[in-house]
Amino acid sequence: MNSNQELSAGKSSVIERLDALYEYDREPVSEKKLHGWKTFIAMFAGEHVAGTEFVLGPLMVMHGVSAKDFIWGLLVGNILAVLSWALLTSPVAVKTRLTIYWQLKKIIGPYLTIAYSAFYAIVLCLLAGSMVNVAVTAISIPFDVPNPNYAMGDVIPTMPWMIIALIVGTVIALLAVLGFEKIAQFSKICAPWMVLVFFASAIAILATLKAATPEQGFWQIMSDQIFTGEPIGNNSKYTFWHVAGFAWLCNATQHLGMSDVTIFRYAKSWTQGFASAFGMFLGHFGAWIASGILCAAYLADGFTNPQPGTIALYGAGFAGAVAVVIAGWTTANPTLYRAGLAIQVATPNWQRWKVTFAAGAFMIVTACIPAVTANLDRIVAYYGLFFVPLGAFIILDVWLFPRIGLISDFTEKSGKTFSWPSAIAWFGPFLISMFIYGKDNLAFLQQMTDGKLPDWLHNLKMDLTFLVGPEWILAAILYLAFSYYQQRQKANVQLIRKGGLS
Repeated sequence: MNSNQELSAGKSSVIERLDALYEYDREPVSEKKLHGWKTFIAMFAGEHVAGTEFVLGPLMVMHGVSAKDFIWGLLVGNILAVLSWALLTSPVAVKTRLTIYWQLKKIIGPYLTIAYSAFYAIVLCLLAGSMVNVAVTAISIPFDVPNPNYAMGDVIPTMPWMIIALIVGTVIALLAVLGFEKIAQFSKICAPWMVLVFFASAIAILATLKAATPEQGFWQIMSDQIFTGEPIGNNSKYTFWHVAGFAWLCNATQHLGMSDVTIFRYAKSWTQGFASAFGMFLGHFGAWIASGILCAAYLADGFTNPQPGTIALYGAGFAGAVAVVIAGWTTANPTLYRAGLAIQVATPNWQRWKVTFAAGAFMIVTACIPAVTANLDRIVAYYGLFFVPLGAFIILDVWLFPRIGLISDFTEKSGKTFSWPSAIAWFGPFLISMFIYGKDNLAFLQQMTDGKLPDWLHNLKMDLTFLVGPEWILAAILYLAFSYYQQRQKANVQLIRKGGLS
């Protein structure tokens, strides 16, 4: 065999191996592929003690939340998040063992599922891109490559910065292509020491602050020097309700929106949903506090532009910078994995590894847009608001419908390709929520509604994070009512009686 034939054979072998990476994309997961507690503990700790924590913790400092509001808000919000995963998401996942995309296809039909998957894949790539951005802020330091400063008007990084982003993004895409088991193994290795670096750096900084003001106790330092209750710059003021709402709903699409049935379909028992506590309380509790402490101390020392890599280097030296890189990866890997599965719904003839690489390319592009990371809290809120109604449909369809005499998976079983109850119950509550928020925050809606709204509506002012819960409830009510009406129509009743549906 000559060198060209060997090269061709090697290339074919690689493609064959990639094609063989099967993730049960369109059918229930096999019993022999199920995983125990350790896998999900590691995945949640790895994904949520992660790059986003170096963004969201400092955001709380910048928005002037007080120490009391911050601690109590995190406690309440994270408990609600754990209960949402454990009592809503994981029971559905274990019962059906399908990805959310194939579950939705049965309920809302292929057209709405393709729309959902396309939009969701875009948002997931934005989130994964922000995590690449987080990793690059650390890797750029030893190469003396400046990080972009969105607050100072930077709209694109330097070429060396983008080259680093390309390399980091390629590594993340390769790992995401390998599938669920490899991502889980990576998290098992990285999660334990990442937690230690996070907390050790915060403790070291607290000790420094204590040494500078020995007369102050821990709580006084937290209240006077870190979470002061005073917004920095032009940022709005955050309260207990902002923190609790954000801690609960920043992952609303994953739990209330049922996206993580794609992950928990590999669980042996629904009780493994409580593994989310390791992500919420090590990550969205401990790590938000730790990164907030680092950010406040960094700013108090006279530095500006608090980037994840720079504040981690400030608090823990080289180990902190490495932790930021790995933290970005452990979040981006499962996020890009989800994005690959989402895109595959719209491109059913493509292999999963091909669409994952395509998603990876888009992820790298978004990593090079500083506005994405700077507005991460808004992106998370918007995408939660848009996608959570679908979770209500799945819960009703899987658990309630069989108990009240309605047909589960009615759209698929009746041969329909479009579910009008789903369309109304999805877009109706979303548009209502966006109107309530937009009348006070979006310029074009402010102009359209100025002086034209009744007093009760004009005085109703709610942030995006406060709207997700009411929207979910409204979507559930509408979907139940319209589904009942649809299935009780004369033609459908006759079809059910003939045994056409079950």
